[in-house]
Amino acid sequence: MNYRYLPTTPEDKAEMLSFLGIESVEELFADIPESVRFKGSLQIPAALSEPDTVRHFTKLARKNVDASEYAYFLGAGIYDHYIPSTVNHVISRSEFYTAYTPYQPEISQGELQAIFEFQTMICELSGMEVANSSMYDGATAFAEAANLAVGGASGKNVVVSKAVHPEAREILLVNAKGQGYEVIEVDCKGGVTDLAALESAVNENTAAIMVQYPNFFGAIEDLASIEKIAHKQKGLFVVSSNPLALGVLQPPGAYNADIVVGEVQPLGIQMQLGGPSCGYFAVKEKLMRKIPGRIVGQTTDQEGKRGFVLTLQAREQHIRREKATSNICSNQALNALAASVAMSALGKTGVQEMARLNVQKTQYAIREIAKLADYSLVYHNPVFNEFVVKAPKAVAEVNRELLKRKIVGGYDLGRDYPELAGHMLLAVTEARTKEEIDALVQGLEEIGRG
Repeated sequence: MNYRYLPTTPEDKAEMLSFLGIESVEELFADIPESVRFKGSLQIPAALSEPDTVRHFTKLARKNVDASEYAYFLGAGIYDHYIPSTVNHVISRSEFYTAYTPYQPEISQGELQAIFEFQTMICELSGMEVANSSMYDGATAFAEAANLAVGGASGKNVVVSKAVHPEAREILLVNAKGQGYEVIEVDCKGGVTDLAALESAVNENTAAIMVQYPNFFGAIEDLASIEKIAHKQKGLFVVSSNPLALGVLQPPGAYNADIVVGEVQPLGIQMQLGGPSCGYFAVKEKLMRKIPGRIVGQTTDQEGKRGFVLTLQAREQHIRREKATSNICSNQALNALAASVAMSALGKTGVQEMARLNVQKTQYAIREIAKLADYSLVYHNPVFNEFVVKAPKAVAEVNRELLKRKIVGGYDLGRDYPELAGHMLLAVTEARTKEEIDALVQGLEEIGRG
């Protein structure tokens, strides 16, 4: 056999050709004119044996930089956090690892309970009343929030802060084009949303105001003031929030948010080359029937035993297409389980302590970098995890030099904000040690002088 994993024997091939009434595979392409057929060999490397293939890709994999050997100060949406060892043990169990989605919920009690626990924890963290099973990631959850807001409102535009993650705003724009609503972006001032510009952008046609908390620059937005602006014109107040930060911050629900979404990656999910991850979506109870995806509920059977059911399914695969609120047709159940296990292992006090360590270590890094002559801190707002630093050289050059010191540097803000060329977004999590932060500061100082 030519192909180890495609065991088609010569007899199998002859039988198929006979059934089709032809003598060779080439006859299958007889209707394709010779003039458009490719002649020659494809410009690709020659095939390798299995051992050589494994050896080749192992060599390529070793070129990757990972957090086991390098100190990570790159965040911008995906972060290096502590993950309890129990997480990998639980999600590796076959009953969870292979459970794609609960199509037969009555016999998927374990999967449904895991999702139910995830929803419950998200509600507790966000201060909201209802959460769905999970979304693909935080950015698509953000766009789905806009779709929900516009779908149930007379207004046909959403106002979004430019302090929201640039990739989330790009996905929002793609969704808006398909759904036929307008996205109005509001500038930042001092690292947070410009409240005066926000208020002037909102009118009776605004279905929602959308902000991030903490925002893309790590700064804490004034949700109390933004909520008043949103609800003054009867629009929905949508907040994208880092769930770990809610261990120390007031939850958006306390500020009367209507929809709270976000990325669960900081709680128990590996960085894994930027994904896959898991988004969350929580709302006030009045919006429950418009929430995308599924909601798992708790009930009892005829014998009074605790059980779990799919309470609401607003996706087009389960209800009439014209009644569906979203075409989301799956959820990140395994990653949602990872987040649930991590939160359970940490407990309420553990999540709070983890969040406090992020704040303390970030503040230490800020104080030390502020002492450097060639670098300056651009904003002076309260922050979580991340902060903006102006570098004396191009950020790409600074990062190349840091990489030589086994340090992964910050995000180049000039990629998305031309006015912030030469500025880097540094992330400091609880996983970073004092020695690693000191090495970063020393490296920055040496690069600045060089």
